[in-house]
Amino acid sequence: MRIIRTKGGNLDSIVKEIRGGREVFDEGILGTAREIVEDVAARGDEALFFHTERLDGFRLDAKNVEVSQEEMSEALAGLTETEEEVIAFAAKRIRTYHERQMEGLKGDWRWDEGEGSFLGQVVRPLKRVGIYAPGGLASYPSTVLMAAVPARTAGVEEIILATPSRPGALAPAMARAAQISGIKRIFRVGGAQAIAALAHGTTTVPRVDKIVGPGNAYVAAAKKLVFGQVAIDMIAGPSEILIIADAEADPALIAADLLGQAEHDELAVALVATPSEPLAKAVAGEVARQLARLPRAQTAGAALKGQGAVIITADLDEAFELANRFAPEHLELLVAEPHRELSRVKNAGCVFLGAASPEAVGDYTAGSNHILPTCGTARYASPLGVYDFLKRISVVGLSPRAFQRYGRKAADFAKLEGFAGHAASIAIRDRL
Repeated sequence: MRIIRTKGGNLDSIVKEIRGGREVFDEGILGTAREIVEDVAARGDEALFFHTERLDGFRLDAKNVEVSQEEMSEALAGLTETEEEVIAFAAKRIRTYHERQMEGLKGDWRWDEGEGSFLGQVVRPLKRVGIYAPGGLASYPSTVLMAAVPARTAGVEEIILATPSRPGALAPAMARAAQISGIKRIFRVGGAQAIAALAHGTTTVPRVDKIVGPGNAYVAAAKKLVFGQVAIDMIAGPSEILIIADAEADPALIAADLLGQAEHDELAVALVATPSEPLAKAVAGEVARQLARLPRAQTAGAALKGQGAVIITADLDEAFELANRFAPEHLELLVAEPHRELSRVKNAGCVFLGAASPEAVGDYTAGSNHILPTCGTARYASPLGVYDFLKRISVVGLSPRAFQRYGRKAADFAKLEGFAGHAASIAIRDRL
């Protein structure tokens, strides 16, 4: 791994160098995704099936596009005892975390002003949500749990899963993750065409209110294109980790956590910020040693070469400043008192405190959500949670007496903006 030294005031240039000005997707990907989305919106199932065969290499029709109950049963029968146990354990942890999240939300409220007048708010879950989960070369049941469990906890009535899967080839773990989190319908479609089908609806795939879940660059581009037609959670980019470490941190643990992210994708970002030069050099050596034994060494090596670095800062203050400017998806604090240092964190998707809280546990069984903001969007965005599946509805209930108090001023404001119809709709109620 390369070693970069800060030089007082060059933190922004380091962030820019590592991110390289890359977008989640380029204009070519966006253009291709637009053609697919527009085709599915116009031709529905015909286009959905055409692009699935063209891009994924298997043929679908109205009879096999949706996973049948028979196939679900066959897939579930292939689940091992260990797989069943770990999926159930993860689902329970995720459900418990998001139930606590629901308790912390302020729900319906009402402000009584007297005279029979009140203002307020009611909170309602979305009716139908679409989850996208990658399922081409590998399947990700953890993503199904992370998206579906909070949706179900929030009270979403219907959850639909779209994941590329050849007929008869639904992964047992995906089937169980869907079943345990309350998903009733699964469609074996992926890519931009799946996003288009969920957003616009086709003869076989119902239209949803919101699409959540990560995918490749074409999926991200399609989500951007359909936003407004439906809601989306975020535009997800490659995975990221930034580790702040002091001189006493274990270089072997740091290297392992870096490689855990780097093996995701050749565009993954893996960084360490430390004021200790000996630690920096030790981490670089450990990464080289552990990389040689990693099954996905080619992918991880490319990520580390492109977006990996050990950054030597002047002190821990500068390390935290760098982290807040970078706004990483995952931030690990491998320092003497990580709980005390949490107050310094302003921008991050999820923070992991101390050596016993590795990011990899957060991916699966900690209970917090692993669908997190990337590409610096943690400056303003949040992890997926129950709040993403709830909408707030304002309520106004004025009594005749309260109307007399507010109406005339509202009419005056309407005239100020040139809306005579607004003013008239108020004036006609003067007899109330």
